[in-house]
Amino acid sequence: MFNKKLNRTSEHRKALLKNMLNSLIKYEQIKTTLPKAKFLRPQAEKIITLGKKDTLQTTKKLISQLQDSKAANKVKKTLSKRFDKRNGGYTRIIKAGFRYGDNAPMAIIEFVDRDVEAKKVDKKKKDPIKETDQKEEKK
Repeated sequence: MFNKKLNRTSEHRKALLKNMLNSLIKYEQIKTTLPKAKFLRPQAEKIITLGKKDTLQTTKKLISQLQDSKAANKVKKTLSKRFDKRNGGYTRIIKAGFRYGDNAPMAIIEFVDRDVEAKKVDKKKKDPIKETDQKEEKK
């Protein structure tokens, strides 16, 4: 089987894959170009399959591939339990039109049974008390 080069050096390609895997695990849905999504899909499937095996060796391998212990823990604890009865096919690629600037084909890659609340992980919740104080100060 061949590896897509994506017009990048091998180090850049490895870093790109690692960062996209971490983002996919954290948010459970990311928007990227279609070739990158097709490049990411088999690796994400292998990570989930690895997370299903509950041994120290697989945990170490997950942490070494993802370089992030939080992402590795999420794979081991939540994602592997969610896909326990599924044999492969953990991700889905949805074509999402073309990018405005360079007309590149875009795609959304997501986990099949994804948690909708996972996309809102980094967004701060608005504090209604502070909002009313700011409105009063403007008046």
